[in-house]
Amino acid sequence: MVKGNLVSQEYTLSDIALELGGRIVGDGTVSIARVASLSHAKQGDICFINDIKYQKAVAECQASAFVLRENDISLTQKPKIIVENPYVYFAKLSTLLNPPAKSAVGIAENVFIALTANVSASCSIAPNCYIGENVVLGDNVIVGAGSVIENDVFIGANSRLEPNVTIKQKCKIGDNCHIFSGAVIGSDGFGYAQENDVWIKIPQVGRVVIGNNVDIGANTTIDRGALDDTVIEEGCKLDNLIQIGHNCLIGAHTVIAGCVGIAGSAVIGKHCKIGGAAMILGHLEIVDNVTISSGSMITRSITTPGVYTALMPFQPHKEWLATASKIRHLDELANKIKLLEKELALLKSALSN
Repeated sequence: MVKGNLVSQEYTLSDIALELGGRIVGDGTVSIARVASLSHAKQGDICFINDIKYQKAVAECQASAFVLRENDISLTQKPKIIVENPYVYFAKLSTLLNPPAKSAVGIAENVFIALTANVSASCSIAPNCYIGENVVLGDNVIVGAGSVIENDVFIGANSRLEPNVTIKQKCKIGDNCHIFSGAVIGSDGFGYAQENDVWIKIPQVGRVVIGNNVDIGANTTIDRGALDDTVIEEGCKLDNLIQIGHNCLIGAHTVIAGCVGIAGSAVIGKHCKIGGAAMILGHLEIVDNVTISSGSMITRSITTPGVYTALMPFQPHKEWLATASKIRHLDELANKIKLLEKELALLKSALSN
């Protein structure tokens, strides 16, 4: 199945179907080494088709094989694998053809590990890492260079920290998690009390608890709870540059795109989808299976599943200024309409009499 010690592993279509499923149509002995886009594919590449609108691109494509649905089987005469969901299949196939680089087991030089830490012998710890008191690292955990794991942290088996990740004290991370560079898990939540025009810091004594199979993107920050924990449930996928405030709960298998901000104590349901740069105010609840469009500002709880959007489409600047001016006078216009309705009702009554 794998040819030699090449960086790129080659599989036949039959090998791929045996590993991932799917029905082969055409020559199953065709060798595949790479996944590629329709516009840049060459011999030895495989492409996926998720929409019939790409018919012209498929006809011109130089790929050796395709992944597509049964309904699209006539788009090409080249060898293909027929599956129900080409996009999901392609994700699995790309993983098969591009396995992650293996990290050497063991502890590098210039690593500080506290005597009370419990680090599995199967872990990989890169240079310049700090691992504090009472830390527990499960089997096969990978800690990238320059990462900091403070006291009393637990990280489950097969989880991976890319370089320069910071995990603050007492946080808990599940199995099979992937945390990308620059992420900070468990910084203090933004909590202050005002006394005589002076802000008094409120100690943040909760934790961040992350379930199994969670991905957290680069430079994303998740604040620890003030009293209770901030919780990210299993299967969540968080993009880069996300801010999650203290005491939030993010339900299982929710996906959040980049630059989203979620204020403290918001509760997000399971299987939600939150578009990039959306803002969610604190102390509200969003039920399961809600989709929030990119750039939306959510100011109150959502109690019914569905797709929600809260933004004004862009316009040329002069037109936008005129629109904004009209919006500022909506209350005045509404009052005028109510007055006119009353006058119209009186006129109709007078005419009928």
